[in-house]
Amino acid sequence: MTTVIARPSSLIGSIRIEKLDKFHLFKFNDQLQARLEELLECKKADLLTPEQVIELEEIAELDRIFTHINAMLVAQHND
Repeated sequence: MTTVIARPSSLIGSIRIEKLDKFHLFKFNDQLQARLEELLECKKADLLTPEQVIELEEIAELDRIFTHINAMLVAQHND
């Protein structure tokens, strides 16, 4: 069995900051968001290749990181 290390940091250039109401939040650019949605659709249809599984894991990990950071930014403002 081969262990593959996902590197979400390789996607950091696909992140932008968007102002929503009074907050500046981290978001995926349109290209990365579309790729995430495409991979999720393939996953639902059970059509992911092993390489696409890794790519989806990378994007999902980056999504979790920025969702957490955005939540911290919003919570900090509400304190």
